[in-house]
Amino acid sequence: MIRAPRCFLRISVAPAAALAAALLSSLARCSLLEPRDPVDSSLSPYFGTKTRYEDVNPGLLSGPEAPWRDPELLEGTCTPVQLVALIRHGTRYPTAKQIRKLRQLHGLLQARGSRDGGGSSTGSPDLGAALADWPLWYADWMDGQLVEKGRQDMRQLALRLASLFPALFSRENYGRLRLITSSKHRCVDSGAAFLQGLWQHYHPGLPPPDVADMECGPPRVNDKLMRFFDHCEKFLTEVEKNATALYHVEAFKTGPEMQNILKKVAATLQVPVNDLNADLIQVAFFTCSFDLAIKGVKSPWCDVFDIDDAKVLEYLNDLKQYWKRGYGYTINSRSSCTLFQDIFQHLDKAVEQKQRSQPISSPVILQFGHAETLLPLLSLMGYFKDKEPLTAYNYKEQMHRKFRSGHIVPYASNLIFVLYHCENAKTPKEQFRVQMLLNEKVLPLAYSPETVSFYEDLKNHYKDILQSCQTSEECELAKANSTSDEL
Repeated sequence: MIRAPRCFLRISVAPAAALAAALLSSLARCSLLEPRDPVDSSLSPYFGTKTRYEDVNPGLLSGPEAPWRDPELLEGTCTPVQLVALIRHGTRYPTAKQIRKLRQLHGLLQARGSRDGGGSSTGSPDLGAALADWPLWYADWMDGQLVEKGRQDMRQLALRLASLFPALFSRENYGRLRLITSSKHRCVDSGAAFLQGLWQHYHPGLPPPDVADMECGPPRVNDKLMRFFDHCEKFLTEVEKNATALYHVEAFKTGPEMQNILKKVAATLQVPVNDLNADLIQVAFFTCSFDLAIKGVKSPWCDVFDIDDAKVLEYLNDLKQYWKRGYGYTINSRSSCTLFQDIFQHLDKAVEQKQRSQPISSPVILQFGHAETLLPLLSLMGYFKDKEPLTAYNYKEQMHRKFRSGHIVPYASNLIFVLYHCENAKTPKEQFRVQMLLNEKVLPLAYSPETVSFYEDLKNHYKDILQSCQTSEECELAKANSTSDEL
């Protein structure tokens, strides 16, 4: 079982040091990059993995720190004894690659202005000129780092979970937290912000110390769990580095749906259609999402697209996630077996300790990763699987698909396993039950409409994964002459 550092916060923070930390924190956050009040856009439901968490949980807009208790959550004689959470990092900046593409597009618009003097030949409002003048504030140093809004995502999630499961997040248990993270800064920083949210829960009004001054320090890095895909040779060779693995993504880019958008955008921005491509169109769409999520601003980039365009661009993003992280190839999900087994090792240990009337050594396990961490795991468990695979050629047939990445893994998305001990159980089997929550909503079982399972039954359903899925074997490269496992 993976060990993680014990977490206990020192309460005795020197007043002067605490004040200095608070002032420095305030100064660092008082910048033009500070998020404003939430702004809505009709495009918001279609941003895929760039979707804001509050667009999946609209109730958070009015009370982001207030817990919403799903009526399906167990209560009464069943008491939660352990919580294992997989949490995607909060809102982040674009990657350097995305920023370079945006600069390229911005340059095309500025060049267009120099050619025609910046005016519209029709006399109508010139969106291209507006975008050429719109500040391009993204810089290379940002490169996917967590933004202040992302820290806010994590602090508020911590407050809600601590209020929803007060017994698990009690002060007594606070010293027994276990935290694991991906090595990426946005995940490390998300874990730190979550801890600061918990500090706020226990010490309202007292500025949190730096994570380095907390007894546990920052969450422990474990990429073999949180970035398992980087350690799976079969995935890296057959999917990540395979030029043909994303055939359907590339085919959709040149298909009629995307080509229609390409021509429409070229006409709207008054640039030659040959100067544009699907990647530039997609980065323009995502820039609308980044401005909304990071700064709370509805920029002119949002005016380039309508809802029909957004649905097509969402499908393009979902195709990539499906073929690279979901059901497209078996290795995508099987590479996550180690993480799945680790979750059940924690649950097994809690059951064993409870049966022996021992205190639960790790009541709360928090693991901070990526959309690429959660999607393969959910696919491994059988969630959001459509009857037909997503392809470049069945966009219309997949309009009502289950696999919509923005609804599954927005920023700050979370998959939570809650283990309950139930008093007055008639049999030993009925003593321990499990519920799962996705983005704080109870998730029905993948194989049943039920929202709770006896722990023994859940383990039995996933027996093959728990007993037979060995990462060393799953990730071993197939020998020559083997066949592809493409669906």
